[in-house]
Amino acid sequence: MTTIDEQRGTSTTGWGAVPTDAERLVALRRMKRVAAGLLVVAAVVFAVSFALQEQVPWLAYVRAAAEGAMVGAIADWFAVTALFRHPLGIPIPHTAIIPTRKNEIGATLGAFVEHEFLSDDVVLGKLRSIGIARRLGGWLATPGHADRLTAEASVAARGILTLLGDDDVEDVIERLARRHLFEPEWGPAIGRLGARLVAADQQRAAVDVVLEKAEEWLAAHPEAFGNMVSERLPRWVPGFVDRFVDDRAAREVLAFAQAVRLDPEHPLRLAIDQYLAELAEALQHDPAMIERVETLKAELLASPRVREFAGEAWASIKETLEIALADPSSELRAGLRAAVVEVGARLVADEDLAAKVDEWVTDAAAYVVRNYRHEIAGVITETVERWDPRETTEKLELQVGRDLQFIRINGTVVGALAGLAIFTIATAMQTLL
Repeated sequence: MTTIDEQRGTSTTGWGAVPTDAERLVALRRMKRVAAGLLVVAAVVFAVSFALQEQVPWLAYVRAAAEGAMVGAIADWFAVTALFRHPLGIPIPHTAIIPTRKNEIGATLGAFVEHEFLSDDVVLGKLRSIGIARRLGGWLATPGHADRLTAEASVAARGILTLLGDDDVEDVIERLARRHLFEPEWGPAIGRLGARLVAADQQRAAVDVVLEKAEEWLAAHPEAFGNMVSERLPRWVPGFVDRFVDDRAAREVLAFAQAVRLDPEHPLRLAIDQYLAELAEALQHDPAMIERVETLKAELLASPRVREFAGEAWASIKETLEIALADPSSELRAGLRAAVVEVGARLVADEDLAAKVDEWVTDAAAYVVRNYRHEIAGVITETVERWDPRETTEKLELQVGRDLQFIRINGTVVGALAGLAIFTIATAMQTLL
């Protein structure tokens, strides 16, 4: 359990430094000494004036004032002390109110916050009046704030990556892949995509790439044809004819590849286009072709490579993200900073967007307040219940005890004035009667 002592210390706010508990304790003891000193002074004055009032009649008024001061000081000392402990350790009823009724005080405080501070009118009225979107936008548009937010978000994201279990993430990736990639029929989807590509002549670029690579390879490896043709000639054909035939075959194939590449209307190109168009049509409407694709998909799905792919994909993504998030100069961090600044600038400049954000925040706050105000206020009640009674008493006395000592001082002064007034009135009435 977290004790109150662990929560003590010095903090700062916009209004300056908040005194530490040690400083409050010094001030509390000082005010206690002042209040007690006034009581002692009143007692001494009372004793002296009481002893001499027969010889010096006007001292009777001093004695009455001192008597009232003592009564007031003692009464207020009792009242202040009774809040925190039993006076003189005597368990008088209705004393030590804070430690004995700590839980009730916490419940009352929680109910007060719930009904007075977390009401719809208070919360929504405040949110509508402060212009959250513009304030947030101005804060985000400041580069230093954007850097800070990006750094904090990066730390949080790296923490999340650390917490995520690799096996769990791989399971999710595998399930998503199975659901979105393998469950739908592949044939019609591939066929529709292929039909659009062929209709837009997008396949020609792919054919050009294949022809260019084939031509480069043929030019760089003429020996690939070696004895490919000559081995099929009759044995009685002379050797120089074999070499001539092989060389001619290599040149003819290379020339054919060049001709196909350079002629957009070459018969082979047209044949490829026709074949791709027919294949796209078959993938969409031919049951046999669709079934063949589905069979291929099922074989692929049964392969352990699917699970391996999920693991490899997650490992690669995780490593990339960790490196990018840890590097302040990475493109990811720079992009996040730029996005934060841009969002802030838009919130400041775009009134419609700011109004929508304000409305969204207000609606979200209204929902939270209406549905969870009791739970929010319950935090106060539960926190107070967990506090140790003795420590609670000490903490509250440190917070307000110094001010309560003024009650004792004021009680001493008011008691003196009251005693003097009562004695004066009584004496006057006695004289008149």
